[in-house]
Amino acid sequence: MARSFVIAAAIAAFGLAAVADTSLAQGTVKIGFIIPMTGPQQSTGKQEVAAVKLYMAQHGDTVAGKKIELIIKDDGAVPDKTKRIAQELIVNDKVTFLAGFGITPTALAVAPLATQAKVPEIVTAAGTSFITERSPYIVRTSFAVPQSCVPMADWAVKNGIKRVVTMISDYAPGIDAEKSFTAEFVKNGGKVVDAIRFPLANPDFAPFLQRAADRKPDAVFIFVPSGQGSIFVRQFVQKGLDKAGIKIIGPGDVVDDDLLNGMGDQVIGTVTAHFYSADHDSAVNKAFVAAFEKANHGMRPNFMAVGGYDGMHLMYAALKKTGGNTDGTALVNAMKGMSWESPRGPISIDPQTRDIIHNVYIRRVEKKNGQLYNVEFATFPAVKDPGKAAEKKK
Repeated sequence: MARSFVIAAAIAAFGLAAVADTSLAQGTVKIGFIIPMTGPQQSTGKQEVAAVKLYMAQHGDTVAGKKIELIIKDDGAVPDKTKRIAQELIVNDKVTFLAGFGITPTALAVAPLATQAKVPEIVTAAGTSFITERSPYIVRTSFAVPQSCVPMADWAVKNGIKRVVTMISDYAPGIDAEKSFTAEFVKNGGKVVDAIRFPLANPDFAPFLQRAADRKPDAVFIFVPSGQGSIFVRQFVQKGLDKAGIKIIGPGDVVDDDLLNGMGDQVIGTVTAHFYSADHDSAVNKAFVAAFEKANHGMRPNFMAVGGYDGMHLMYAALKKTGGNTDGTALVNAMKGMSWESPRGPISIDPQTRDIIHNVYIRRVEKKNGQLYNVEFATFPAVKDPGKAAEKKK
């Protein structure tokens, strides 16, 4: 049994190593897009798949003389499944790119495979700071959680919020959010009066909200994954924290554009920091939102959609820059330092970290033309990941 396992592992390793030798001969460039289409993170998959299909519809399926083939796989946000799918895509389908990854554990599960096979791993959704450090072949077009949390802390202290309870989902991105917000908030003179963590899966926020209310903070800083914000806000109101004058602040996941209209008028006035709003006032974004809604029966794009859309742009642009050379190292090198105008605003890929650099906007939920939007009113320009900057100082 042990000998069979060793042989199988050796064959798999040979298959991964052989990919680079065949990639230059490919007339077709295959993109293996792994994203949760089922399970608790399915809203991420719904948004991202809609966005990548829209990008291909707008820009065609031929780049630098290569035919683009998109292979979409549902991993249900289960890391073991993600890893198996990625290995099959590398060995059997000989993909040029792996992309997607709805949560941090799935992005990390594929990192060793990307390194071994020298296949670029384009992270379009997951947001924990250290993801890009796990492989020299990882490039990110989504976000790093501290990018929004540090500006949120700056804004909060300058606008009369002095006492905060932090409430976060107890997994890597939530911990990133808690650490980066707290460090900046305390440094600027704020006080965190309680730090609450709750389970990632199916949390009941009510008892945690009561604990927060008892501390009488000026605001609750909340981080939950995309899709859970509406539940949190409903229970926040049911517990009467809004009537007690306690504000909700945090990164933009809590008032996700895709779900915002379903949250009701009780979220009006909620202030968040984020890199994208469907209400972003630019010609590029207005065209993107109109095309996205037209192609998807009126569904409003959210920040996950933009991560996927920009991921497609990055892969197309890298192929153009290499003249169709599909060598993984050449493609990653081509991506470093790239910049373009995204629906979110001007963005670039940090040549040192391979992470996204983008504006972060302070937004307030307002009603416009009968609909709720995150309306931007302040900008922190060209924000790099503060989490990596902090690590470098150590």
